[in-house]
Amino acid sequence: MKAELFPFQKRALSELRMKSTEAVYRYERTHSKQVVSFTAPTGAGKTIIMAALIESIFFGDEAYPEQPEAIVVWLSDSPQLNEQSKDKIDLKADKIRLGQCVTVQDDSFDQEMFNDGHIYFLNTQKLGKSSNLTKHTDNRQYTIWETLANTAREKSDRLYFIIDEAHRGMQGREAGRATTIMQKFLKGSPEDGIEAMPVVIGMSATSARFNALVQGIASDTQYVVVTTDEVRASGLLKDRIVISYPEDNTGNKDMAVLQAAADEWKDKWDHWYQYCYEQHYAYVNPVLVIQVQNATASSISATDLDDCVQKIEERTGIRFQEGEVVHTFGDANNVIRINGLNVPYVAPSAIAEDKRIRVVFFKESLSTGWDCPRAETMMSFRHATDATYIAQLLGRMIRTPMQMHIQVDETLNDVHLYLPYFNSDTVKEVVEELQNAEGGDIPADIYGESLDTRVMDTLSVRPRNTSGGGIRHTPTYPGQISLFDQPGGTQSSEVHDGAGQYGSSGQTGSTSGVHEIPSGINAGTNNAAGGTTHQAASQQPEETQNTQAAGAAPAAGVTQTRPAGNATQTEPEHVQETFIDPLDREGVVKAINDSGLLSYDVRNVRISNYLNSLYSLARLLRQSGKYQDATDDVLEEIVKMIREYVGDLKRNGKYDDMAKRIMEFQMKSQVFDAFGETVDDNIVHMFMSSTDIDIDRQFRRAETKLGNEGVGNKYGHYYYDEDDPNAYKIDVILYASNDDCYARLLAYAEKMFHKMNDDYRRKIVGLGDRFIKQYDAIVSNGDVVSKHNFRLPETISLPHEVNGKDYDDHLFVDDHGKARINLNNWEEGVLVEEQGQADYVCWLRNPPRKPWSLCIPYEMGGEQKPAYPDFVIIRKDSDDEYVVDILEPHDPTRIDNLGKARGFAEYARQNPGVGRIQLIRMAKDAVGHNRFKRLDMAMSAVRDKVARAMTNDELDHIFDTDGFFME
Repeated sequence: MKAELFPFQKRALSELRMKSTEAVYRYERTHSKQVVSFTAPTGAGKTIIMAALIESIFFGDEAYPEQPEAIVVWLSDSPQLNEQSKDKIDLKADKIRLGQCVTVQDDSFDQEMFNDGHIYFLNTQKLGKSSNLTKHTDNRQYTIWETLANTAREKSDRLYFIIDEAHRGMQGREAGRATTIMQKFLKGSPEDGIEAMPVVIGMSATSARFNALVQGIASDTQYVVVTTDEVRASGLLKDRIVISYPEDNTGNKDMAVLQAAADEWKDKWDHWYQYCYEQHYAYVNPVLVIQVQNATASSISATDLDDCVQKIEERTGIRFQEGEVVHTFGDANNVIRINGLNVPYVAPSAIAEDKRIRVVFFKESLSTGWDCPRAETMMSFRHATDATYIAQLLGRMIRTPMQMHIQVDETLNDVHLYLPYFNSDTVKEVVEELQNAEGGDIPADIYGESLDTRVMDTLSVRPRNTSGGGIRHTPTYPGQISLFDQPGGTQSSEVHDGAGQYGSSGQTGSTSGVHEIPSGINAGTNNAAGGTTHQAASQQPEETQNTQAAGAAPAAGVTQTRPAGNATQTEPEHVQETFIDPLDREGVVKAINDSGLLSYDVRNVRISNYLNSLYSLARLLRQSGKYQDATDDVLEEIVKMIREYVGDLKRNGKYDDMAKRIMEFQMKSQVFDAFGETVDDNIVHMFMSSTDIDIDRQFRRAETKLGNEGVGNKYGHYYYDEDDPNAYKIDVILYASNDDCYARLLAYAEKMFHKMNDDYRRKIVGLGDRFIKQYDAIVSNGDVVSKHNFRLPETISLPHEVNGKDYDDHLFVDDHGKARINLNNWEEGVLVEEQGQADYVCWLRNPPRKPWSLCIPYEMGGEQKPAYPDFVIIRKDSDDEYVVDILEPHDPTRIDNLGKARGFAEYARQNPGVGRIQLIRMAKDAVGHNRFKRLDMAMSAVRDKVARAMTNDELDHIFDTDGFFME
């Protein structure tokens, strides 16, 4: 595969390969129909996993031999989906030959049986009674049903029938018809002369869907399931879907909401621009997707498309050029005129790759064939009765543009939807439809927010409205682009005075980014890295909306109309006061990120073996320039192991005999169940080799078992013998087939992986976001509990705390230097004590399960669990250096006290650079007052006692003897 699979995809692939192979063997032995049900939620990459499975079937892997004569039939309910799947296989499965994928055409296909070694794509729309494929004609000797029946009868040992049970975009009778046709392959159809397919692999977003297909069918069914948690952790999907709607949906507010959507879209441009520039990535160019109403008798849509483009241009301060605004109405020759601009038709499947496209108009057609991770903001003029169409589209928009979670700026992990004709109740219908359309839980958090009350706060270490802080002025360099200097784009001179993305002041040109928004007027999120504070256009008089160019600040003293409650009134514009930030927040974050403090990832199971993890880590170190010879050094060590094994065989007089017998060497593969127990020990693949081709086949299998990293070729580079060109291949085959050798290789890989990780972990800190993300994934896949560097981003998103308190000494703050956080009494009391200390600088709320959160593992009940201490406190020592403390106020009655205490003690032992690491509880002091008593694991005597404690009573005693109250 050209694409590196994520760990959960590799796990699913392994299970699919095992169970599909077992299904073929079972059918050959028992002739009972076999079904493998593969379910994975939206964004899991089901097609990529299936492409890897097909490649594995044709070309073999470390556990199973190649089957080049296999036949794969891929059935879906849509020609567009088939083409999408076919294109992905052609693109990602690099071993699949050109022409090996065949789309069955009703005007030309006529075969008695499917040919070996091919992948055939069928769709249910070509299998109806009216289809030419199902009829005998002068030009067709065999119907498609006869081709399928003949293939199943004669080639059942190599036929894999895949049902892509998606039904995306189908409703009512159309979906029911597709289901009926699909069931013919599971149940058989006497009227069509076809029996059930021997082995069927069903792929679906939810087990309920495929179970409905196989209900009542007599077959052996095995299951492969990818969970939403696995997909969520992978970073393939955005973290949040935020659905905004007007609090009061009376009256016509659609264009006002469109302007809020334009603000959000512009905000995403600014954030992506800053991120891609700093991380040296290709620019993402997010797309604004606008769902409009159907046609009327006199126009192509009941929505005023001219007004839409005009409002977007006003709000963003740009003038669109041809090719930047497109639509999906009608056909390929349909060019329409919108606001004086020629707007061409573009097929939904072609939108993602065309970086010129900025705005897409559509009605209903994007739900099929649509997959555009760049679509991050959507506006829908549809009414609440169209929740299904909206949900279908939204499910296609939550994939991440870079196939990874963005660590530096959490605002880039959102997708935003604006619905002017919905309210809180009808938004819930969209969420329900989204779950139904995509099948089960969506691996993302879904929030509904009115335009007047936000659900997420965006906090940054770069508060934008500060003196000396704020967003950095970024000069324009050759090849650097922004929203305003895209090819064909027009820069607004009112806002951008020749300084690239930003004006000469270094501030982004945004109306709401320059002027303070009074309480209750905010219509979105205050983003801190180049964004805007969204303000619904309905909160300004119409004349102001039309005359004030988007992005241009009104002159001082300009009066604007603002609502107060349900009334409208005119009040003077509040010029935002710039405050002096007393904290060097960026300096604090840099100090923390450079400190090398550890955080941990705790998983339920180890996903990959250490050999694969070692190869991946070595490649990363080589590509990053931190250890140029990492891969070569690892391969040469393995080459030495092979040579030593071969040398031992020769010294013991065993080599010649084994080399002669290599032509009859047994490569045994066993089938295992989900718990690792052997299902059948008798599945043995014998290679009675007598040709170089057979040697090459075994050599490829040995290479695969050794990790497909080129070990065999590296060995051949050193030990190739012109007089015996197969000798080095036989050496590698013998080594890979020896269980003891392989066990020693895995032991070496585990030891080397941990050594390499320990040696270079600190050096990864200064790399870009992509390298760090790859590093974290590699390390996480190696162990149940894996070490990582504790690194903070520049921008975070937290749920808006309505009842929270505003803190100006929190490390991350909004544009006004505040962070609204809700603490309980204990937490607030501990924080007050910290704030009263002379060396105190600031604090950080450490939320659970954020990608950047500080996590400390602990053991309870024989299992490793993650702990997220409440506070990270930053102080300064006598040398004016930052010191990082970890504090956890914790109820002593909870059963996890001892486990957490011991976990904290071990963390303190491994992290001598931490200042204090304290477990804190309420206790009475000498005069009987309730106060906070602290146990500091940074003190070696304390952590030694805690490490030896076996019961909660012993921990209580340590608190009595070594705990203290802060002065």
